[in-house]
Formats: sequence, C-alpha cells, structure tokens
Amino acid sequence: MIIGASGHGKVVADIARKLGRYSEISFLDDDLEKEIPGYQLLGSVKEYKKWKDTCEFIVAVGDCRIRSEIQKKIERDTRIATLVHPTAALGENVVLGEGTVIMANAVINSASILGKGVIVNTGSTIDHDCRIGNYVHAAPGSHISGTVFIGDRVWVGVGSCIVNNVSICEECVIGAGAAVIGDIERKGTYVGVPAKRVIHGRRDAQTGIL
Repeated sequence: MIIGASGHGKVVADIARKLGRYSEISFLDDDLEKEIPGYQLLGSVKEYKKWKDTCEFIVAVGDCRIRSEIQKKIERDTRIATLVHPTAALGENVVLGEGTVIMANAVINSASILGKGVIVNTGSTIDHDCRIGNYVHAAPGSHISGTVFIGDRVWVGVGSCIVNNVSICEECVIGAGAAVIGDIERKGTYVGVPAKRVIHGRRDAQTGIL
C-alpha cells in the first residue's frame, strides 16, 4: 500500500512491481480524484487501518516533513516496507531504515547507515561511512562524499554535491547544483558554489548574499 498517489508514488510503485514480491500494489491519498494508470486508489490516508493486517506500507511523499509526519503516525500499526530498485548498488554493511526507498542507478557505498523514510533518488550517490538521518531526501543526481553526517529531514537538491567529512544539521535545504564544502550548523536554505545561507530573499548579514 503506497501512501501518496503522485508522480513520486508512481516511481515507488514501479520499484515495488519490479521487485516481484507483491501480489497487489494499491494507493491511498486524500485527493480521491487522482488517477494512477494501472493501479487502484482505494481510499484516504486516514483509512489505512483497513489494510494494516494484509499490506506492507510505504509513504511516497517527497516533502521530508510531511513524509515524517505520516510515517510516524502509521508505523505503530503497520508493517513498513523498504524498497531498493534492482539497478541500485549497495556496498557491504549498508543499513537502511524502515520506509527508505533507493531508486534506479543509485549507489550507496560500504558502511553507510541510512535512517527511516530516506529517499535516495535516481542516479544519486552516497559514499562510504556516511550517516544519513531520518526522512532525508537526496534528489536525482546528487552526490554525497564519504564520512558525511546529515541530520533529519534535510533536502539535498538535484545535482548538488557535498564534500567528504562534513556535517549538516537537521531541517536544511541544499539548493539544486549547490556545493557544500564545510559544516552547516544553522537550519536554513543553502545555495550556490560554495553553498551559502539565504533567508527569505533578504540579504544574509553573515554571508552578504540575497
């Protein structure tokens, strides 16, 4: 049972289908007018308990905070799936938390540990000995070097890069194409090369950028 009948949900359904271990794949979503070709939308999210004894669940919502809220709500009553696309490459001693999805052509190298509800999106890479917090989203084509720590609910934007041996605090957004070359200790949005913090379109007193 996939919660979230959106484009991201379609990709998650495709991974589940390719794994070949599920006899049926269906959706729940609060927008009952949505259509997912080839799949059934069976009800709203609040109805999940109807299927708690017969299904594994996964939350297919890209937004880190919303994904966190939904999974925390349902995990006490349901079995949470973890999905890895057949073309993804996982090294030795990689640990994946419940609800994590690894998408096509992603790479996670040895001894990295990922928390709950993480999305490692298409073609993104996580090198050795990383610690990735709960409900992180590594967007397509992002690259995280070795021995990086990332806190909970961080969005790593498409095409962004994080150098080795840095830490990023929880609830940050790393903008598309940004390059993180040092520790990030303040929550916020970071853009550019090298990545700098921006505050609601105003000039940041520390970085001097808009």
